[in-house]
Amino acid sequence: MSVNYQVQSDVAVVQLDNPPVNGLDIVSRRGLIEALDRAQQDPAICAIVITGNARAFSGGADIREFNTPKALEEPSLPSLVVALERSSKPVVMAIQGLALGGGLELSLGAHLRVAEGTAKIGLPEVKLGILPGAGGTQRLPRAVGLETALNMIVSGNPLPARQLAQTRLFDAVVDGDPLEKAIELGRAAAKQEKLPTLIRDLPIEHEDAEAYLGFARTTVKAAAGPYPAPLRCVDALVAAATLSFDEGIAFERKAFVELVNSSESLALRHAFFSERAASKLADIGSEVRPREIRTVAVIGAGTMGGGISMNFLNAGIPVTILETRADALERGLNTIRGNYEASARKGRISAEQVEQRMNLLTATLDYAALADADLIIEAVFEEYSVKESVFRQLDAIARPGAILASNTSTLDVNRIAGFTQRPADVLGMHFFSPANVMKLLELVRGSATAKDVLATALAIAKTINKTAVVSGVCDGFIGNRMLEQYSRQAGFLLDEGALPQQIDRALEKFGFAMGPFRVGDLAGNDIGWAIRKRRYVEKPAITYSKTADLVCELGRYGQKTGAGWYDYSPGDRNPRPSRLVEQLIIDHSAALGLTRRQISDEEIVQRVVYALVNEGAHILEEGIAAKASDIDVVYLAGYGFPPFRGGPMFYADEVGLFNVLGSMRRFAKGYQGQAWAPAPLLLKLAEAGGRFNS
Repeated sequence: MSVNYQVQSDVAVVQLDNPPVNGLDIVSRRGLIEALDRAQQDPAICAIVITGNARAFSGGADIREFNTPKALEEPSLPSLVVALERSSKPVVMAIQGLALGGGLELSLGAHLRVAEGTAKIGLPEVKLGILPGAGGTQRLPRAVGLETALNMIVSGNPLPARQLAQTRLFDAVVDGDPLEKAIELGRAAAKQEKLPTLIRDLPIEHEDAEAYLGFARTTVKAAAGPYPAPLRCVDALVAAATLSFDEGIAFERKAFVELVNSSESLALRHAFFSERAASKLADIGSEVRPREIRTVAVIGAGTMGGGISMNFLNAGIPVTILETRADALERGLNTIRGNYEASARKGRISAEQVEQRMNLLTATLDYAALADADLIIEAVFEEYSVKESVFRQLDAIARPGAILASNTSTLDVNRIAGFTQRPADVLGMHFFSPANVMKLLELVRGSATAKDVLATALAIAKTINKTAVVSGVCDGFIGNRMLEQYSRQAGFLLDEGALPQQIDRALEKFGFAMGPFRVGDLAGNDIGWAIRKRRYVEKPAITYSKTADLVCELGRYGQKTGAGWYDYSPGDRNPRPSRLVEQLIIDHSAALGLTRRQISDEEIVQRVVYALVNEGAHILEEGIAAKASDIDVVYLAGYGFPPFRGGPMFYADEVGLFNVLGSMRRFAKGYQGQAWAPAPLLLKLAEAGGRFNS
């Protein structure tokens, strides 16, 4: 049963019971209609109260039903809301936890609403590329005012119920369980001659709605970028303010159907489900209990180590940070404090929170101080000899059962685990820079990594608000292994006729947060140079453009040296095209005997993105990633891939794998064509008309 029906004297109490957040799927909707009918037909019932539980009133519609026949089955959510409005007996909503999306829309159809003060109230549909489709854009402005409704709907961000207590949305806001107050209001309403006024019958009150909505449209248009949903939300609010209620509902429904079938919404919903699926592993069920993590140690107080430490401090977990030199340790501590104080100046945290977090941080130069830590993460130089020294010392001092993690971005985690006598306790925890900001956390599962160690890492990722994806062991794991092919193609494009600013511009127009050369300058071109030097020894058959090496040989490592692929002015991070680098690129093409040619933006995008896709297919075949959607999450959360395109594997599915393969075969006839040998999985799926994300 997803809906429970009870009677308290003369009031029917209908409780949603559809874990985890009381989603309004077809079964729940039918249960609510049946409960409503049952209460209507019982002469002993004077009022109806609908409630959820302490965690959630309702998280809204089940978006898995979108674009399926179930979404059209009656009662639909709009029909259910209308049924509430037509009730001959007062309907009261008792809201705890959260009322989001369709959950809030459902409550807007009731006669009265009571909420617990901290309950989260919102319409987040815009974050999935759609707008509220069950009357939310028409009823909410009547309940909370046009400006508040527009801000809530266009941002998708929830507000605490207490912040809306003075609006017409709530008839009471209480501390604790709202059920008793809801029953009281229901009985009182039943004694009145007329039912309370419905929200749909309230006017929208605003001094100058036309001027305000015109201003809002201009503002939203400037911020919406490639996403159509925010502007359609404004359109729906214009309809609410200028049309009759029924005409506004019809407009909203038409806009909802348009958006729910858009490529942007399909991509965003794919991303939503993929992120949640990433933490679910076939061989790690609820029977695998995570280890308790009470204290954490971090080795290395540099940029990465400091950022990693801040994640745990933010979550209230004590951290001991180790460095080998006192000056480096002091510099690291000052950087952490400086970051927190900068956040406090911006109003993101309080001065008190700065001190609370710093008080959780202990600094040391002695490995013995890490002996009692539950989780130890090394963030030292990316060299086996350095990792070996660290892990042999950890093996000697760490307590039994402590988890030992490497922040390596490319190195063999099995080899690192082999530096200890406890390989089952070792895994990779690859944070992305800046580690206190970037959402992605690649968890690298070694061949000996214990299941409870991986379960612990997945749990701690949630605690520190990271998006975790599990990778197998290979050079570069999921993200950086694919990125190498992306970067190789960017280099080959330079050899053939493109320039850094054209490549960056084409990919940013496609939707990437930054193009590859701007990223290189930001991260440090010397990092990629060090990896290529290792590749030249370990994998001499792989070819690269030498242009990146030539740039590094000039000491142009990027922003940190004031020059990289681009030129930079002191104190200014804005890139300016470099004539020196352009001439270097042109001269290198001549040295290769290449005649430079005009390269279209379309070719640039296809070559770098399809290089990602092809390597992703290899990664899937080898079992490095468990599913294609995990690869999409890595690139959405960690590499700036445009969310409205759903990730590289989803994008390839949408383009059509047959079409991707056709382009690759065309590229294989050109410069460095050997790089375009298709992965067997891609070949198989393309020929069968299949998809990576089936």
